[in-house]
Amino acid sequence: MENAVKLENITKKFSSTKFSLIDISFEIKKGSLTIVGGANGSGKSVLMMLISGLMKPTEGKLTVSSKPGLVFQDAATQILGDTPREDVSVGPKNLRFCKKDIPALVEDSLKSVRLLEKADIPAEYLSGGEKRRLAVASILAMKRDIIIFDEPYANLDYPAVCDVNRLLEQLKSEGKTVILLTHELEKCLALADHFLILQKGSLVFDGSPEEAVKIPLEQWAIRNPLTKYENVKDLIWK
Repeated sequence: MENAVKLENITKKFSSTKFSLIDISFEIKKGSLTIVGGANGSGKSVLMMLISGLMKPTEGKLTVSSKPGLVFQDAATQILGDTPREDVSVGPKNLRFCKKDIPALVEDSLKSVRLLEKADIPAEYLSGGEKRRLAVASILAMKRDIIIFDEPYANLDYPAVCDVNRLLEQLKSEGKTVILLTHELEKCLALADHFLILQKGSLVFDGSPEEAVKIPLEQWAIRNPLTKYENVKDLIWK
């Protein structure tokens, strides 16, 4: 299977003493769903910006098969149009797609993320989960095959989390390469083919979810999601 993303000995430093990523190497296969876990400050966001081309590595080689699309933690900041239809059309227009093709492309993208019935309402009225779906529609309209989600469950209630997971499963079934940066493993690890863990800028785990949950993830400041809850006294993280 071909690679969508390949990092070879990638280092990113912001000064002579401050390193964000240190000698990172891994591969992400096309059509896979990869979860990148790690505590705050582990380097997840910098990794996302490197893969997306928003930053350049200090050292090493980074190969990406196509330009990725990003879904930020606060998807509302990505909305550029007054309505979902207007918003999704921005990318194709900026990329100078054929004008006569854009309306159908926008409609297909909104339909794909189940927002077509809300295409012409004010985008500000959308829920948090719907705004994430709108961000994905905008990416699909630009014909991007790699989609990166940064903490997609932030500030979402249970139904919205389920809605995001349905979208992730759908994108994977359509052959998109999905990269998910999150520390909320209990909400999504079953979706993943591939699991990476960063700690203080280093890659400390590269394998499958099944392999990961058999080891003490707490050593890397991650709570093992297989912890069982049997009564109220168990409902505390410590």
